[in-house]
Amino acid sequence: MIAGRADAAAEPTGFREFVEIQSRSLLRAAWLLTGDWGSAEDLVQTALVVAWSHWSTLTRPDAPQLYVRRVMLRTFLRWRSRRWNGEIVTELPDLSDGHDPIDAVELRQSVHVVLAALPPRQRAVVVLRYFLDLTETQTADVVGCSVGSVKKHAARALATLRQSPGLAEIMSGGVTS
Repeated sequence: MIAGRADAAAEPTGFREFVEIQSRSLLRAAWLLTGDWGSAEDLVQTALVVAWSHWSTLTRPDAPQLYVRRVMLRTFLRWRSRRWNGEIVTELPDLSDGHDPIDAVELRQSVHVVLAALPPRQRAVVVLRYFLDLTETQTADVVGCSVGSVKKHAARALATLRQSPGLAEIMSGGVTS
């Protein structure tokens, strides 16, 4: 074993516990951002690799969550800003032809389609504010913008969601901001 190498590869204290507790939530958030399980897994893995190397600096109780979310968001936005990411986007299969006993599948499909149509920052704000239930201030911190920008992105995204035929019924039934 090379001298010093064992220290570099030692697992940071609390990292494993963080991953065990937060991985499902992070993966769901990443899926909402990317719209693809494989890309979501890559996004979470990339964020955790970055967090691993900075773990000792994340001393506040909420610092690891905020840091990993910020890395996920910035990585997602960087991936989206590239001209080519190695994938060819195709239309989603029409699931309405077959009988599906779970009504939630249709709703998830509608949410997925509408989220995929949102610009990346609007999608990120919707995921952070309404899926991860962050405050406007926390969302602004993760996105790296002002609270006013978060409000603007949320308002525009919700206006788009309200106009979506697949979501119009549930959007008029309670979600107002």
